Amino acid sequence: MSIHASLKAAIPAALRAKDEVKLRTLRSLVAAMTNEVVAKKRKPDELLTDDETTVVLKRAGSQRKDSIEQFEKAGRNDLVEPEKVELAIIETLLPTMMSREDIEAVAKAKMADMTVTVNGGSPGAANPAALRGKFIGVLMKELKGKADGADVKAVVDALLS
Repeated sequence: MSIHASLKAAIPAALRAKDEVKLRTLRSLVAAMTNEVVAKKRKPDELLTDDETTVVLKRAGSQRKDSIEQFEKAGRNDLVEPEKVELAIIETLLPTMMSREDIEAVAKAKMADMTVTVNGGSPGAANPAALRGKFIGVLMKELKGKADGADVKAVVDALLS
């Protein structure tokens, strides 16, 4: 059963359990997935693939993190707690992300494999920030769906500093 289908199937269980927070979270996720299906010019009753569903889940988690940050800045602690609970539910649905140590091991191996030649090796021809960005891009492509982008950036910044 796909992730999208299992989320739809979990709604009645949350309803029976009278778990209002989980029910609200699941409904918002299913609505976001339906919106994604429609945005992809497909029929609203179609299901997303697991990769597409993961993208929607990550987006929803990111939105919750942003909301938590904004509510904390505004001193609205009454709104922070529900967002944190929803974020925890969303994170249980996401695949496990690699740790920074694992990302660092992959980055070091990739660095050893790559030989960087810049404009025929002429000095001063490269922008170090551009090289860093390209290396992050290469790592993100390799670790797609397995590692958080912020963690990859932090590891690369630490390695290239």
